[in-house]
Amino acid sequence: MNIWIAIGVTVLGCYAVKLAGLMVPAGVLERPLVRRLAALVPVALLAALTAQQTFADGQALVLDARAAGLGAAAVALVLRAPFLVVVAAAVLVTAGVRALSG
Repeated sequence: MNIWIAIGVTVLGCYAVKLAGLMVPAGVLERPLVRRLAALVPVALLAALTAQQTFADGQALVLDARAAGLGAAAVALVLRAPFLVVVAAAVLVTAGVRALSG
């Protein structure tokens, strides 16, 4: 399959999804359940992406320095640290575990 065909199909698919979203009646979007779901979907997608990037290596499940960094970030969040401190803690713990593991 030519790469440009794949790109064209992807562009058409994205446009169709966007168009379908614009065609939803306003009354449907005002329902409380739809509003709650719309607020939770980005959080769920970000959590899934974080888990996939932390615990997956291709088709394998791994537990390495990235998991330690994620744990450090979680602890910093529980302690209500500022965002930059959370990121710094994750970076420092990940780098430290990688350095110690050789």
